[in-house]
Amino acid sequence: MSQKKKLSWKEATISGAITTPKSSMDYKTGLWRSQTPEIDYSRCTKCLICWINCPEPTITRLVGNPERVVEINQEYCKGCGICANVCPSKAITMRAG
Repeated sequence: MSQKKKLSWKEATISGAITTPKSSMDYKTGLWRSQTPEIDYSRCTKCLICWINCPEPTITRLVGNPERVVEINQEYCKGCGICANVCPSKAITMRAG
Protein backbone atom coordinates (compact mmCIF):
# COMPACT_ATOMS: atom_id res chain seq x y z
CA MET A 1 0.00 0.00 0.00
CA SER A 2 1.42 3.37 -0.94
CA GLN A 3 1.94 6.15 1.58
CA LYS A 4 -0.55 9.00 1.31
CA LYS A 5 0.70 12.56 1.59
CA LYS A 6 -0.62 14.20 4.75
CA LEU A 7 -2.39 17.46 3.97
CA SER A 8 -1.83 20.63 5.89
CA TRP A 9 -4.89 22.51 7.09
CA LYS A 10 -4.49 24.88 4.13
CA GLU A 11 -4.66 21.99 1.64
CA ALA A 12 -7.59 20.15 3.23
CA THR A 13 -11.04 20.44 1.69
CA ILE A 14 -13.83 22.37 3.39
CA SER A 15 -15.23 20.29 6.29
CA GLY A 16 -12.73 17.55 5.53
CA ALA A 17 -14.91 16.12 2.74
CA ILE A 18 -13.43 13.36 0.60
CA THR A 19 -13.88 14.59 -2.96
CA THR A 20 -12.10 11.84 -4.92
CA PRO A 21 -14.60 9.25 -6.20
CA LYS A 22 -14.31 5.68 -4.86
CA SER A 23 -11.68 6.63 -2.28
CA SER A 24 -13.60 6.31 1.00
CA MET A 25 -12.06 2.90 1.74
CA ASP A 26 -8.61 4.53 1.67
CA TYR A 27 -9.40 6.36 4.93
CA LYS A 28 -9.97 4.31 8.07
CA THR A 29 -12.48 6.44 9.94
CA GLY A 30 -13.38 4.06 12.75
CA LEU A 31 -10.82 5.49 15.15
CA TRP A 32 -12.60 8.82 15.64
CA ARG A 33 -16.08 7.60 16.48
CA SER A 34 -17.53 8.10 19.95
CA GLN A 35 -19.93 5.13 19.82
CA THR A 36 -19.53 1.60 18.50
CA PRO A 37 -22.39 -0.57 17.22
CA GLU A 38 -22.74 -4.12 18.51
CA ILE A 39 -25.04 -6.78 17.05
CA ASP A 40 -26.89 -9.25 19.26
CA TYR A 41 -27.32 -12.03 16.70
CA SER A 42 -29.86 -13.82 18.91
CA ARG A 43 -32.24 -10.87 18.40
CA CYS A 44 -31.42 -10.25 14.72
CA THR A 45 -34.33 -11.07 12.36
CA LYS A 46 -32.08 -10.90 9.26
CA CYS A 47 -34.22 -8.16 7.69
CA LEU A 48 -31.16 -6.26 6.32
CA ILE A 49 -32.66 -2.85 7.14
CA CYS A 50 -29.37 -1.90 8.83
CA TRP A 51 -27.43 -2.87 5.68
CA ILE A 52 -29.77 -0.85 3.45
CA ASN A 53 -29.60 2.29 5.61
CA CYS A 54 -25.88 2.41 6.45
CA PRO A 55 -24.49 5.57 4.78
CA GLU A 56 -21.02 4.03 4.52
CA PRO A 57 -19.99 0.64 3.13
CA THR A 58 -19.33 -0.69 6.63
CA ILE A 59 -22.16 -3.20 7.03
CA THR A 60 -21.43 -6.23 4.90
CA ARG A 61 -23.85 -8.97 3.90
CA LEU A 62 -22.58 -12.46 4.68
CA VAL A 63 -23.93 -14.68 1.92
CA GLY A 64 -24.26 -18.35 2.80
CA ASN A 65 -24.06 -17.87 6.57
CA PRO A 66 -27.45 -18.76 8.13
CA GLU A 67 -26.47 -17.58 11.63
CA ARG A 68 -25.06 -14.15 10.78
CA VAL A 69 -26.29 -12.30 7.71
CA VAL A 70 -24.37 -9.05 8.36
CA GLU A 71 -21.22 -7.86 10.08
CA ILE A 72 -19.94 -4.38 10.82
CA ASN A 73 -16.43 -3.38 9.74
CA GLN A 74 -15.31 -1.40 12.79
CA GLU A 75 -12.28 0.06 10.97
CA TYR A 76 -14.56 2.21 8.80
CA CYS A 77 -17.71 2.60 10.93
CA LYS A 78 -18.16 6.22 11.99
CA GLY A 79 -20.54 5.38 14.83
CA CYS A 80 -23.47 7.42 13.50
CA GLY A 81 -26.00 5.01 15.03
CA ILE A 82 -28.35 4.89 12.05
CA CYS A 83 -28.18 1.08 12.03
CA ALA A 84 -29.26 0.92 15.68
CA ASN A 85 -32.06 3.43 15.14
CA VAL A 86 -33.59 1.60 12.15
CA CYS A 87 -33.27 -1.94 13.56
CA PRO A 88 -36.87 -3.07 14.24
CA SER A 89 -35.82 -5.79 16.70
CA LYS A 90 -33.28 -3.56 18.52
CA ALA A 91 -30.56 -6.15 17.83
CA ILE A 92 -28.00 -3.38 17.31
CA THR A 93 -27.01 -1.25 20.27
CA MET A 94 -24.46 1.52 20.55
CA ARG A 95 -21.81 1.41 23.27
CA ALA A 96 -19.30 4.09 24.20
CA GLY A 97 -15.98 3.98 22.42
